[in-house]
Amino acid sequence: MARRSHKKTSGGKKVLRIVLIVLLILVLAIVGAVTKLYFDVSGSVDRTYESVDRDNGRDVNFSDEEPFSVLLLGIDTGDLGRTEQGRSDTMMVATVDPQENKSTLVSIPRDTYVDIVGHDTQDKINHAYAFGGASMSMDTVSEFLDIPIDHYVSINMEGIKELVDAVDGVDVNNDLAFEQDGHTYNFGKIHMNGEEALGYLRMRHEDPEGDYGRQKRQRKVVEAVVDKSLSLSGATQYRSILDAMEDNMKTDLSFGDMRSIALDYRGAFSNIDQLQLQGEGFNQDGVSYQRVDENELKEVQENLQEQLDQ
Repeated sequence: MARRSHKKTSGGKKVLRIVLIVLLILVLAIVGAVTKLYFDVSGSVDRTYESVDRDNGRDVNFSDEEPFSVLLLGIDTGDLGRTEQGRSDTMMVATVDPQENKSTLVSIPRDTYVDIVGHDTQDKINHAYAFGGASMSMDTVSEFLDIPIDHYVSINMEGIKELVDAVDGVDVNNDLAFEQDGHTYNFGKIHMNGEEALGYLRMRHEDPEGDYGRQKRQRKVVEAVVDKSLSLSGATQYRSILDAMEDNMKTDLSFGDMRSIALDYRGAFSNIDQLQLQGEGFNQDGVSYQRVDENELKEVQENLQEQLDQ
């Protein structure tokens, strides 16, 4: 009996050792995958990082979950062979408030007539990027909205196309049937790949709302990409997302900043309030501009200031 008991014990130890070895291999595999993901993301973010030289910037403590703002710039280069500095044909400001779990996305008409800070002139707001890059755009938008602009993210047209493809396309509710660049966009819920998304974002001449209609579509695509990227489906395709970012995106957010935002601010991105600044068209020296109503501008400024605890 003692011998049989000893054999059972030895057999049990052998099974236990096999189980432990299998568990160790699984743990090492998981750790290895997580480590690879960590360093892949870190390396990609490092390649997109581009600081800005500003006198009136502020330091946001992401570890304390302070609210922050970020200027989103869609640059009209990178597609159709365009490689010049370009202009920021898409300009949105996002304020993110983790305490209220809320974000606000404000679209600024690209032809808005403003003081271009650092260039000593008045011009269309999207020309600030052509004159002085992200830094001048941030300073100009900061003065226009009377809020601090803490960070920026710029992406060119090729990047938008690749990013949409990286998340296997996006779904939006389309409220205007039209054709653009050989693509047909039906009324209702539609699914678009990257090339189709570019056409969807470009069209404005057939839109009864003109550039304002295009800005609505831009916000829809941005929100759809964010939702898809934060989903499990988006996470499994991280390598494609990173590739799209590396070649076509610039930001002054570090990897540590992005990690904190991803971990601690996630809830704020599930509740996005969208605002559209409206302008009145006018001509000056043969050039068309938009002037935003002062009362409307003040209302938006106060909304954003409240979110940023200003």
